[in-house]
Amino acid sequence: MSAMMETDRIFYTDSGLDQGRVSALVGDALKGMDDGELFLEYSQSESFSFDDGKLKNANFDTTQGFGLRAVAGEAQGYAHANEISEAAIKRAAATVRSVRSGYDGTMAEAPAGTNRSLYTGESPLQAVSFADKIKVLNDIDRYARGCDSRVVQVMVSLASEWSAVQIVRGDGSHFADLRPLVRLSVSVMVGDKGRQEMGSYGAGGRVGYKTYLTPEFWQASVDEALRQALVNLDSVAAPAGEMPVVLGAGWPGILLHEAIGHGLEGDFNRKKTSAFSGLLGQRVAAPGVTVVDDGTIPDRRGSITVDDEGTPSSRTVLIEDGILKGYLQDRLNARLMKMPATGNGRRQSYSHAPMPRMTNTIMENGQHYAEEIIASVKRGIYAVNFGGGQVDITNGKFVFSASEAYLIEDGKVGPAIKGATLIGNGPDALTKVSMIGRDSRLDPGIGTCGKAGQSVPVGVGQPTMLMTGLTVGGTATA
Repeated sequence: MSAMMETDRIFYTDSGLDQGRVSALVGDALKGMDDGELFLEYSQSESFSFDDGKLKNANFDTTQGFGLRAVAGEAQGYAHANEISEAAIKRAAATVRSVRSGYDGTMAEAPAGTNRSLYTGESPLQAVSFADKIKVLNDIDRYARGCDSRVVQVMVSLASEWSAVQIVRGDGSHFADLRPLVRLSVSVMVGDKGRQEMGSYGAGGRVGYKTYLTPEFWQASVDEALRQALVNLDSVAAPAGEMPVVLGAGWPGILLHEAIGHGLEGDFNRKKTSAFSGLLGQRVAAPGVTVVDDGTIPDRRGSITVDDEGTPSSRTVLIEDGILKGYLQDRLNARLMKMPATGNGRRQSYSHAPMPRMTNTIMENGQHYAEEIIASVKRGIYAVNFGGGQVDITNGKFVFSASEAYLIEDGKVGPAIKGATLIGNGPDALTKVSMIGRDSRLDPGIGTCGKAGQSVPVGVGQPTMLMTGLTVGGTATA
């Protein structure tokens, strides 16, 4: 069944709503506005956590509701409710109409439709029985504890959701999407001689459970989490100071996402609060640096067939060979900046208004082999995995902690180090990229991005790359 047919069933046939009357209500609410939409959402989610050999939590939740938005100039009126009814939509319409206040706008054209689907529309929740899910969690715990006598704790989480959304515009056009999402995460703590360290691995995407619940997959996930934990168990204090930093391929792209990606979102640039404001067409990165945001990669965690305004997702070139080429746009900021919408208008749920957000943000390949990049470093850091981090959008300053990193000495990877933090600012860091690998890959599907109190699933990716003169915070002398 198509996404439109399924969402018509959920929101109209099963609920008793009249589709024609809903469209008329939306059209009346948005008369004289520049833009807006009714966002209908039905969502099911479940999560399990297995800790200390026991099932600690098992949750199931069903939510539904709508959000009605009216846009007049820069102003937005937004009303939402968890009751999908004609009466509730009428009340919301009366609320959002107040944003017009004498304004007389011209409604923007609807997004172009799309017949593509980037992922299955099937819900993962009912595909595997409750008993089988719990068995897999128990098997993961037992396997991890049997791998090494130093394992002292195992934490496993499994989560999935399925959302059906339909966007209704004032001109009567409708857009729909069915969105599955699953994730498996494993953390292993090891202890030896009074010291304890942790390792983690997770993966997921817009698919069903099948891939992630096979023994071949979850055993490999445990092995990777255990490997990281044992590496950290033998780690030494990280050096401090300014030095070359080699970032590994894949998940280290989270630094790119935070330090650079947010600064390229349209709202920050329209308001001129980004470090990249006003720099279109100018060099903002070293030659060879090409960064794209691609929401069209099938089955990926950050991908979306259409965004939450109905615009098909796209592959947007942000930086090409070091030159700033574009920003990530929702409809409001694109219209005000006289640029095309890029399919990046996203929201956490029906109770939130959309804003420009990343999907899968990726640095593309260069020409060097990873071994060649490492061999070029006399003394520096090789950061393979990252934990938490934060960035100040206005100036691009970032701080990231490395969860797995190594010292590089005389062009060779040396001992693992603990407590390394990378400090810098995005625009400056981009100019310090001196070598780019040819091994670009995406993260395993674990990213969640927060902005203005909203969280959405995202992806990141990059090849191995060398950044010269980055500040490393640590506890040992460089």
